[in-house]
Amino acid sequence: MKQMGYDRAIVVFSPEGRMYQIEYARKAVEKATTSVGIVFAGGVLLAASRSVQKLMVPDSIEKISKIDEHIGIASCGILADCRVLVDYARVRCQVNRITYSEPIEVTALVKDISDRKQRFTQIGGLRPYGVSLLVAGEDGSPHLYETDPSGTIREWTAHAVGRGSKEARKVLIEEYRENMTKDKAIELAIKALKAGEKKISSKSVEFGLIENKKFRQLTSQEIKEATKKFA
Repeated sequence: MKQMGYDRAIVVFSPEGRMYQIEYARKAVEKATTSVGIVFAGGVLLAASRSVQKLMVPDSIEKISKIDEHIGIASCGILADCRVLVDYARVRCQVNRITYSEPIEVTALVKDISDRKQRFTQIGGLRPYGVSLLVAGEDGSPHLYETDPSGTIREWTAHAVGRGSKEARKVLIEEYRENMTKDKAIELAIKALKAGEKKISSKSVEFGLIENKKFRQLTSQEIKEATKKFA
């Protein structure tokens, strides 16, 4: 009852200085399946679990997306919001290429996405995006950024978001090492996802990999071999 009247509009602060609509958006992220990002020697790995139901085509759920040749995003939250932000990010990358004849810097794209998120926290009649994104890219050095529903930006060497983030982060904190190999990063990502989701399979996970400034998604066969190898 105390918060009633302060959670009806995004532009209203509570007496405690809280913005309830942003907190509700964060709750949407906390209910979504877990996504993990890890920086390793020479690149960045993204891994995400997805909820696959019977009779559903697994590939119809996209948690990891290619944004540009050197950038990928792992989405966590309301997937419709994720899709809109992914499309927005792709357009910004193409605009930069047309305007400057060069690929966009990872930091510049992250700031652009976060600025858009932040605008949706201060305009009446709108709601925040219920999305946290892990943005991975390489433009001279590998980067892993997180942007949350408020538009806050953080850079990490390894991070997890979603419903199993607390357990996954414990694994990352305990076992992450700088300059680890790609195989070790994949092994650690699988271990972190298992800690957060308890049960995963080759059909319920996605992997994105950035090496030599090139992003690619692991094939179903590569994922099957990895999950079997590091089970």
